Amino acid sequence: MADTVLYERDGHVATITYNRPDALNAINGDLRRDLNAAWERFREDEEAWVGIVTGAGRAFCVGADLKDGRGSVGEWPGTFWEIPTVNSFESGLEIWKPTIAAVPGYCLGYGLTAVLRCDFVIAADDAEFGFPEVNLGVPTIVGAMRLPGRIGWSNAMELMLIGDRVDAAAAKEMGLVWRVVPRQDLMDEARGLAARLVAGAPLAQRAIKEMAARGPHLPWEDAVRMGEAMRRVVGQTADAVEGRAAAAERRPPEWRGR
Repeated sequence: MADTVLYERDGHVATITYNRPDALNAINGDLRRDLNAAWERFREDEEAWVGIVTGAGRAFCVGADLKDGRGSVGEWPGTFWEIPTVNSFESGLEIWKPTIAAVPGYCLGYGLTAVLRCDFVIAADDAEFGFPEVNLGVPTIVGAMRLPGRIGWSNAMELMLIGDRVDAAAAKEMGLVWRVVPRQDLMDEARGLAARLVAGAPLAQRAIKEMAARGPHLPWEDAVRMGEAMRRVVGQTADAVEGRAAAAERRPPEWRGR
């Protein structure tokens, strides 16, 4: 992995950082490849239970790099642009581990699409959010699929059909952001939340998240059957045995993710 994306793990918390600060973390060909590799690494890393994604410098990510000629179809092999399917975190790569977006500065276009994929969004007080694609003559597609369910139809249409930006306070009011904190406290807040998350049973968390994502799209009886099957499988893991023992012995559980 090149330096355009950083992957760091501290205990059970992995931090993925967009690292083209001079370009406001715009996604060029190198960053696209490295970003995909980072999320795949997080998915496969058995010791990474919670992920934080953030941006270096003044921005989270301003979306695609319009100055990078490699943005044309066929010149970024194996990426969303060449093969329009689910093969990136933004487009829906199945990762059921909890994820936190820590958003400084600008969060635009495909940067915002990534944020909408996260379970928690913590924004610095200088953050700005928007989908500017409509003003470039192109549609946002994955964003259009996610945003109405997150913030309501009219709020979503305002952002996507007009292309205006909203600040952190407005984003929180419409439900796009969970918490707003001073810029200097952003990563401490994200790491504090991650510490709370790793105190929970990781396999149970993943089952809950997957059920929350899939269940509403299934017929009720199918969803209940799926959930019950997942509950039984997770209930037979070493962590479930440990959880019951810790409760009986009135001590904190020691999860292993197995």
